[in-house]
Amino acid sequence: MVETPGLRTHIATIGEGDPVVLLHGFPEHWWQWRAIAPIIAARGYRVICPDLRGAGWTEADNPQIDRESRLRDLLALLDILGIERADVVSHDMGVITAMQLCYDHPERVRTAVQLAVPPAFFAFSPKIVPGFRHLPRFIWHRPDASLRGIFSEAYVARPLSEATVDANLAPLRRPDIDQAVRPLTRGMILPEAVRMMVGVYRRRRLTVPTLIVYGRRDHPWTEPVLERICRNPERYADHVEFAYVEGAAHFITDDAPAEVADLALGWFDRAA
Repeated sequence: MVETPGLRTHIATIGEGDPVVLLHGFPEHWWQWRAIAPIIAARGYRVICPDLRGAGWTEADNPQIDRESRLRDLLALLDILGIERADVVSHDMGVITAMQLCYDHPERVRTAVQLAVPPAFFAFSPKIVPGFRHLPRFIWHRPDASLRGIFSEAYVARPLSEATVDANLAPLRRPDIDQAVRPLTRGMILPEAVRMMVGVYRRRRLTVPTLIVYGRRDHPWTEPVLERICRNPERYADHVEFAYVEGAAHFITDDAPAEVADLALGWFDRAA
């Protein structure tokens, strides 16, 4: 547990060397990286997997969450851990925080790998609307309502065991984590999504080398769709590339952990 003002952040770490920060998605926590962190650590990195505000075993004094709450938390965490610059890998909701870090504090990020989320400079297309079909259940989440459906075959290429789903959802048995579902969605995801939709990030420049990774079975985020909504990336970024993993869907870290680790390690070596 790492203490910063108003927050006690639970982190899992493995390895020694240059820092790599892994930011989990939703409704997951540090355990999402259980098969990926050891592979990265074995290549000589210190891997840090925090439970972000409103997830896992992290405890917050204030239940309110705004668009940049997690960004401020992450900056405070990096400072107290003495990390000036790190490679950052993120998935799903964790990408929002990683993206904010890359745009607002690029000096803190060596390279970035973002999983299952398009770059912030994407252009809206009706073809991507089904990609947000899960949001209503988070916006109007009721206390104790089950989120098991998010791990259905619509989001995974390989069915997850009941034990794996239970482990992912275990922190939601804590009232403060269950009650954070609405604030995370309404306070962070929706405002940031609106900023993307109206083109805020198309008027900024991404200077951090960034790899966007999708599973081939993550619909509607197919390669043709991503090419359509991310035309001419050089207009908005110094160095962005796309990669696609066979036999993987939205929860790519469960479907293809070895492939994700290999792509990340290759990007660290090649892009920096």
